[in-house]
Amino acid sequence: MQSFNPASANYRKINTLPNSIVQAAGEDGSFLLRSTIPLEDYPTRMTARLYSWAEKKPEQTFLAQRDENGTWKKITYQQAYSQVRVLAQALLDRGLNQQTPIAILSENSLEHALLALAALHVGIPHAPIAPAYSLRSSDFGKLRHCLTLLEPSLIFVSDYPQYAPALEAVADGIEVVAVKNVPVKSKISPFSELLKTAPSSAVEAAFDNIGPETIAKILFTSGSTAQPKGVINTHGNICANWQQITQTFPFMAERFEIIDWLPWNHTFGGNHNLGLTLYNGGSMYIDDGNPTPKGIETTVANLREMTPNIYFNVPKGFEELVHYFRKEPDLCRHFFSNVQLLFYAGAGLAPKVWNELEALALESVGEKIVMSTGLGCTEASPSAMFQQQAGGFPGLLGIPVPGLELKLVPKEGKLEARYRGPNITPGYWRNPAANAQAFDEEGFYCSGDALKLYEPGKPNAGLIFDGRISEDFKLDTGTWVSVGNLRAKLVASSHGLIQDAVITGHDRPFVGAILFLDLKHCRELTDLPDEATLADIIQAPGVQAALHRVLVELGESRTGSASFVHRAVLAPFVPSIDTGEMTDKGSLNQRMILQHHADLVELLYREEVEDTVIEIH
Repeated sequence: MQSFNPASANYRKINTLPNSIVQAAGEDGSFLLRSTIPLEDYPTRMTARLYSWAEKKPEQTFLAQRDENGTWKKITYQQAYSQVRVLAQALLDRGLNQQTPIAILSENSLEHALLALAALHVGIPHAPIAPAYSLRSSDFGKLRHCLTLLEPSLIFVSDYPQYAPALEAVADGIEVVAVKNVPVKSKISPFSELLKTAPSSAVEAAFDNIGPETIAKILFTSGSTAQPKGVINTHGNICANWQQITQTFPFMAERFEIIDWLPWNHTFGGNHNLGLTLYNGGSMYIDDGNPTPKGIETTVANLREMTPNIYFNVPKGFEELVHYFRKEPDLCRHFFSNVQLLFYAGAGLAPKVWNELEALALESVGEKIVMSTGLGCTEASPSAMFQQQAGGFPGLLGIPVPGLELKLVPKEGKLEARYRGPNITPGYWRNPAANAQAFDEEGFYCSGDALKLYEPGKPNAGLIFDGRISEDFKLDTGTWVSVGNLRAKLVASSHGLIQDAVITGHDRPFVGAILFLDLKHCRELTDLPDEATLADIIQAPGVQAALHRVLVELGESRTGSASFVHRAVLAPFVPSIDTGEMTDKGSLNQRMILQHHADLVELLYREEVEDTVIEIH
């Protein structure tokens, strides 16, 4: 068991909420956890703080993004509020209301933010939809599904020619607003024309009509197990969660400066990062990079210039940055000189990366930085719990936020996390079947995540992740396989070689895996050229040998047949968004891959082991 000792090292001090959790026993082995610290008052209109900051600090930068020349284009709180009122009037003039949402198809941008805030300001729901559904799909199946369910009355895009194929395929008869490259004499509405609208008292009247139950956003799930569902987030849901998070990390109210790439069509980037910037009167610099070989260069260039005091990322993003921090001591010192909190979400952070970040901070500035994570979901707007104290470790998820009740219910040999509180969704957009399955008889949202107390009987020690209920299966011996935990251990023990894996073995004699490689790390391992293809890498003897060692290392810590991978095969294909094998977040859809590539599964369980199969005993 890993140690949790905040006093064991020198951490940069930040103000965070103390752990104060009570546990109450329920029926059938379930129990309830909640904070004894009450949730403080919060506004119930999401743009109330925009008006407040425009009054209190009108000249402070709210949002910034680099223009085509690489210069930061900044919008102050006063400018943002003024333009939001103008755009809000333009939306009202089109007759939009709670039943006629806006679909935003484009990436993060100043215009995206302004239009979204304008819709929020007058009670019109908007749905940011993954750009990949428009730009990286050939049949636009997921985009068509989302728009059919949503029935928007207006669609926003940034660069019209980029989105034209998707719009022509699925958006017939819907008004399209575009920022750039609008064709002359077309039906496309230029964004600049909306900014010429004169606001009236109708804007304030619509704002006054917003209540906590007013629908603010419809966020589509990533579709990792089925077609995306439209999660309803109300103004009350999101405002409550902003307050829950800010109470957990009170220092955010004192200073909030971030540079961030996380997409706003996901709850982490949109509700959490952009939302907390607005709620706390902070400044967000939009990072046009991402954790890809090309995108990381943009991110690093921005970090050479900027010094955020909070840094949010996914584990892959931190992993990529570690390489640059090692190569560039000046960049490392620059980054750690100002940052107060490192926060990761979306997946587990490998212990190797965690340890590297702590070591780099100590080497460069002489103290560690608090690293935090939590657990939540789109349905929780997004946050349900946090590990906010210094001295944590990878996988420690922390405790419930103030105002939220966490119920742990026995299910299939684990404890399912269920949530009830002001931040929890009322349900799914026009999907009564999903609503009927999402909540239990006491009104708790059933997350499907399995959790357990880090120390039984000591809720203040926090909770740890125990996999997903639905993806677990039994071997033919009746032994349960915890898919999420095993997959995470496999990836973590691969030293960066494995990007993800699909675990096999349902009603089979042993656990197998289909491995998806990190091509960059595999090329470096085998000294293959940058142009080496996936097929070249799969056939490289050095890669096969290294992965055999990974399986052996994992097997050395086995506690039974369900805790190691007996055979593995390297995926000879790139998962596709169109076929549902991959979500727009880059997550694998385990079920669809198993269904579409049953031949690979059968290969793992043949009596005679093929040369392409890696096996350990």
